[in-house]
Amino acid sequence: MKVQWVILASALALASAANGREMLPLRHAHGLGYSADGARIMIPGHQGIMIHGGGRWSIAPGPERDFMGFAVTRDSIFSSGHFPPGGARAPSLGLLRSRDGGQSWTSIGFENEVDFHVVAAGYESNALYVHTTARNPRMPRAGLYQMVNEGVDWRSAGARGMRGEIFALAVHPTDEAMVAAATSEGLFLSRNGGGDFETLIAGGELRTAYFPLDGDSLWFATFADRPGLFRRAIGSDAREEIALPPIGRDSVAFIAQNPVRRDEFTIVTFERAVFLTPDRGSTWTRIARARGTLPQD
Repeated sequence: MKVQWVILASALALASAANGREMLPLRHAHGLGYSADGARIMIPGHQGIMIHGGGRWSIAPGPERDFMGFAVTRDSIFSSGHFPPGGARAPSLGLLRSRDGGQSWTSIGFENEVDFHVVAAGYESNALYVHTTARNPRMPRAGLYQMVNEGVDWRSAGARGMRGEIFALAVHPTDEAMVAAATSEGLFLSRNGGGDFETLIAGGELRTAYFPLDGDSLWFATFADRPGLFRRAIGSDAREEIALPPIGRDSVAFIAQNPVRRDEFTIVTFERAVFLTPDRGSTWTRIARARGTLPQD
């Protein structure tokens, strides 16, 4: 496996030298987060975790993994996914936790049992929620679950009032009972650990939800008529639109806030373009083109 990574890194370097531009092998983007020191942006995908820091992209060290569900907190990264096909390891990673920024991982369980595509955690609380589409030995039915006792137990959430297929979850940074769900039928918010959900937006497919670190609002993206990014204060029906960079018919897939420079946000689009704003959306800088090409503007 190490030989494969050396070959890949060498090939990327040669391609960069040959054509005067660097290529980001971001074939898929399955999440987004910042390191605790705010210096690095992390994007998980089929080839591992892509890192942006110091103005450059790199691949995080370690064995090749196809990361799917991905959640970053102050002191942990939670993820799921699988190993590449054809390897000697079990195909499913189960649920993993890293306490050193992704350098090493420990298992919370479910290896060779579940590949969680939807994972979310509270930034300060580490309250972890997952969605499973099928039952497994520790989850007797499909649905929404919250981790209890560091993964020894899992609590099934009733999710009453939520409708549609869950595409994304967001957990309030400090209130572990507050969780939002973006689904095929709208945007929903629970204040009691997923037991009951109120409707924030009815009708239409939403795939993105995010709680900024101050916890006073919920950000979400729409794309039915045109791409849009919005901020809604907790406890208010009013919503404020945040100006997006030019992305055409693309839309926002993931949002993350820098924990050190809190006016800085990064977004990843469904076409895998990556943009950074240092001023909450007043200006944007593109740090990766759509379909994974680093800009050389």
